[in-house]
Amino acid sequence: MNNHYWRIHSRPDGTDFSSALALVKEPLPDLGPGEIRIRNFMLSMDAGTRLWLTDREDGYQPPLPVGAPMTGLVVGEVIASRADGFAEGDLVRTFGMWGEFSQVDALMSGAMRLDPSVADKRAWLGPLGMNGWTALWGIEQTGAAKPDEKVLVSAAAGATGILAVQIAKLLGCEVWGIAGGAEKCRFLTKEIGIAGAVDYKAGRVGGQLDSACAGEGGGFDVFFDNVGGPVLDDVLTRMNHYGRIAVCGLLSDYGSGTRTAPREFDQILMRRLRVEGFFSPDFMDQGERLTAQLKHWHDAGQLTMPYDVTSGLENTLFAYAKLFTGGNIGKVIVEL
Repeated sequence: MNNHYWRIHSRPDGTDFSSALALVKEPLPDLGPGEIRIRNFMLSMDAGTRLWLTDREDGYQPPLPVGAPMTGLVVGEVIASRADGFAEGDLVRTFGMWGEFSQVDALMSGAMRLDPSVADKRAWLGPLGMNGWTALWGIEQTGAAKPDEKVLVSAAAGATGILAVQIAKLLGCEVWGIAGGAEKCRFLTKEIGIAGAVDYKAGRVGGQLDSACAGEGGGFDVFFDNVGGPVLDDVLTRMNHYGRIAVCGLLSDYGSGTRTAPREFDQILMRRLRVEGFFSPDFMDQGERLTAQLKHWHDAGQLTMPYDVTSGLENTLFAYAKLFTGGNIGKVIVEL
């Protein structure tokens, strides 16, 4: 059986992924002990995987080697299994290949059997997937948001940000978001119903944040940061004393070769802030509990997720680039 998949040929420069990844065709190897073979239905496009395409050895995960298949979350159907607990026909989510098929060690890849009764299977890559887990953990645990506190989320119109602002609302917080462009800000305020949105593309981010801080409660108690970069400086000087900053991602760094280095670092001391990074493998053992809470909200219609869907494996790189050019609202998925 042959597999078409995306292979890494070189380290990409910025968002020039077409020069670095190539669509190739190779036969699948025989299935080994503990492995499952999956027919991929959907590929999840996630900004954090951009770090895997660099040569950085000090990231939260080693880089993928040149010559290896590109890897990411996938949802699909098991078509062959030599792993306990997985049978042909099972719907699963795992870290697999950007390809027609994924062949993985079920344990090492974090393969998880999914409830096939969920009508919209895309939810397993959005509200009920890693984006949902990350949003819930970052707001509730790392950020320790409490009712009536003021919460700010960067990249608030992205897949994780959209869920983070909604979860903060469900926990009784006043929620603000940072996003790029009037359309995204309108979506956040009118469709999602958060208190306000800061358009970083409109300039004067600090001034816009001052307007958000002018009301009751003053500055922000929790900042859920997906981006890093210069905006972090604007936020540090507008945090309330004893505030918490949950560092989820550093989107501004991934393809630029820069490193976030806040000029306003002293505010961590002056305002007695707690800054903590978090990463989904740290709480994988809590997945069942997190999914149960997210599914409760999802089934009640309390979590909205717009899907940006691209069809066809050959169009994967076009979809992936949207994450870094601001070309999407919500979850970017490739359907096969």
